[in-house]
Amino acid sequence: MSHIPAFGLGTFRLQGQAAIDSVRNGLDVGYRAVDTAQIYGNEAEVGEAITASGVARDDLFLTTKIWVDHYSRDKLVASLKDSLKKLHTDAVDLTLIHWPAPNNGVPLEETLSALAEAKAQGLTRQIGVSNFNIDLMKQALATLGKDNVATNQIELSPYLQNRKLVSFLQQEGVHVTSYMTLAYGKVLGDPVIRAIAERHHATPAQVALAWALKLGYAVIPSSTKRENLASNLLAQTLDLTDDDMAQIAALERNGREVSPEGLAPQWD
Repeated sequence: MSHIPAFGLGTFRLQGQAAIDSVRNGLDVGYRAVDTAQIYGNEAEVGEAITASGVARDDLFLTTKIWVDHYSRDKLVASLKDSLKKLHTDAVDLTLIHWPAPNNGVPLEETLSALAEAKAQGLTRQIGVSNFNIDLMKQALATLGKDNVATNQIELSPYLQNRKLVSFLQQEGVHVTSYMTLAYGKVLGDPVIRAIAERHHATPAQVALAWALKLGYAVIPSSTKRENLASNLLAQTLDLTDDDMAQIAALERNGREVSPEGLAPQWD
């Protein structure tokens, strides 16, 4: 697979057997994209579940993210090779720089060049970034070239719509991947989301995910429950009305959930 699938399975915070079960159940109910990261500490479990699933590697889209300790030229490629071993694969489909980490002592250009080298070596089919603001995106596009930045994976939810950054990414032709689309579950109790869900005989999670999909974003929700994994997938068939979308647009409250000190940029 070369394009970034619209719907994937996130594995953030899933450890040990919970990670194995979630990925196994996800693949079983129809997911064909899995998102992990070096810092999640579950690449080996993800690899184990994929191998045991019997799903052909060519039918899967596998994403991992390089952790900040491995940003220097002499560490990045080696760290990705280590990830590939854990994931039981010769190459991933997409590798991202996980956080900008502006003060970690490694110039961004060095990190991005090392990432490009990983791609040149065939260790990853596509490369991209995560948690980059507009200024950092400009640097990434200048360093790598416009056609070589597959996505910027950013926190996006009905409570954090990130319009300025999204507008820039879309204008530059960079695909947007939304994480935390449910805002750690906070949007599930939102009265507006719940009312839209009732009108469509859908779940609040399906509504939030359908909102993101309709805006053209890829989504990577996670769950440890098989029924939720299956239910979330149905967001792909939920067609929200323009009125629904306008009501969700009005929920913006700059409700950021994730912004680790020392790793996050100055947000737009």
